[in-house]
Amino acid sequence: MCLRFVYRGNEMITGFNFDIDLAQWDHQVIEEEDRFYIGILRPDGIRHSYHGVNRSGNVGTLLYVHGNPAGACGEGPEVMTIADLTEQFIQARLSFDDVLRILKTRKIVYAPDATMQAMLSDREGRTLVIEPGIGWRLEKGRYSLMANESVLDWESTRPYRIEGDDRYQRADRILRSCGERLTVQESLELLRQVQMEGKWATRVYFVYSAGEQAVYYVQNGQFHQVKRYVFR
Repeated sequence: MCLRFVYRGNEMITGFNFDIDLAQWDHQVIEEEDRFYIGILRPDGIRHSYHGVNRSGNVGTLLYVHGNPAGACGEGPEVMTIADLTEQFIQARLSFDDVLRILKTRKIVYAPDATMQAMLSDREGRTLVIEPGIGWRLEKGRYSLMANESVLDWESTRPYRIEGDDRYQRADRILRSCGERLTVQESLELLRQVQMEGKWATRVYFVYSAGEQAVYYVQNGQFHQVKRYVFR
């Protein structure tokens, strides 16, 4: 599941809801000197950073989407998985401009075991929507928003929408009503309003303020315990 937005107002604010089934995935919030991320434990024994922020202001997130055959994993020097692209962006091994060059020269595919799409943004608010098998777009306008359906070809994933799941529409209405300024507190409230419950509940909510170079985050819906991590 999951939901991500980027707001380009008086400063760049981005928020993310991490929704996960604890029976299937082992996760941990990790604070490092140059990186804040949700570490997902993989079979290789490493907690991978598929959702996070680095010191330079790169923010990357992967969101589940119903797959399409055109995005199937492949091999070769011209192929790169969306998971590797996103993690290397968060690790600062790739800059925003590096990612743009890769998108123009290589085929982006799903990882072997998961069908995911990505939203990547930098400190200035430049934002990329990347959907394997469908394409990519450099976003414009006041805000960008992604959930668990295609943004570039909505009709392709419409049949797989969960009945009653209107998180995207509710978040879109909130963002559309905002003016020049969106605060951290307002962003956290937005994430709270569109949180998931049940088996795939929202486990981590985070908001990154480019102006403060800080991440505010909440775990397991405990909004009375908002934590703040600052890149120093």
